[in-house]
Amino acid sequence: MDIQVKEAHYNVQITGKGSPLVLLHGFTGSTATWKRFADCFKNDHQLIAIDLPGHGLTSAPLNEHYFLMENVCEAIQDILDQLNIDQAAFLGYSMGGRTALAFSVLYPEYVNSLILESASPGLKTTAERVDRKTRDEKLATFIENEGLERFTDKWEEIPLFESQKKLSPEQRMEIRSERLRNTTEGLSASLRYMGTGSQPSYWSMLDVIGIPVLLITGEWDRKFIDIAKKMKKLFKNAEHQIILQAGHAIQVEQPEKFDTMVREFLVKNSTT
Repeated sequence: MDIQVKEAHYNVQITGKGSPLVLLHGFTGSTATWKRFADCFKNDHQLIAIDLPGHGLTSAPLNEHYFLMENVCEAIQDILDQLNIDQAAFLGYSMGGRTALAFSVLYPEYVNSLILESASPGLKTTAERVDRKTRDEKLATFIENEGLERFTDKWEEIPLFESQKKLSPEQRMEIRSERLRNTTEGLSASLRYMGTGSQPSYWSMLDVIGIPVLLITGEWDRKFIDIAKKMKKLFKNAEHQIILQAGHAIQVEQPEKFDTMVREFLVKNSTT
């Protein structure tokens, strides 16, 4: 489904019936990230998967306005209004988790529970943000100069995704194909304007979120385990689950465990 928000056209995939659950993918992903998950949850939930700007089939002008975190959150609010959804649970992975968290801070009345998979509230200090923004700019330039295939080769080798080498060749090819279906222009703009260095830090606002929060991390993803532990102390109502034999992309590496954890959380915190 194509939903227009100002000059952007968002690709939104809606499946299933039941209480609404918004699904937000990570950097280089798309709504395809959630296809298997949606098939498992469609009998109990209306699943709203959104291609974020610069990704999948969403098309947006390649300027800063359409990629800034606050404006992306405003667009998600607009999408929910157009779909007549007053409130939903949110599940975000990595970049999608940053987005889901930002949305929960900015539009709390729309969110009844929050699931963050391998996500963060941004970077605490200006110095950290400046350093990250510089590195994101360098990577964006690499994508533009070298092309999507060479970037994907490089991206697959970063330590964050080391554990994905344990996946079957078919699974790895599926993930690679999803990445390659994006565009150099879209990914570059996403890095420049929606990257961790560009977004505001929400660390100081975690204590205003009163809804139930589930933080999920993989045992091999030490960086995000540490972040989740710090976040848990600041949220009013959060639990942190570490899934064994998994790295950053838990929904791919340990799908059954991931599904069970998410389902139990949603049932426990059901508002219906």
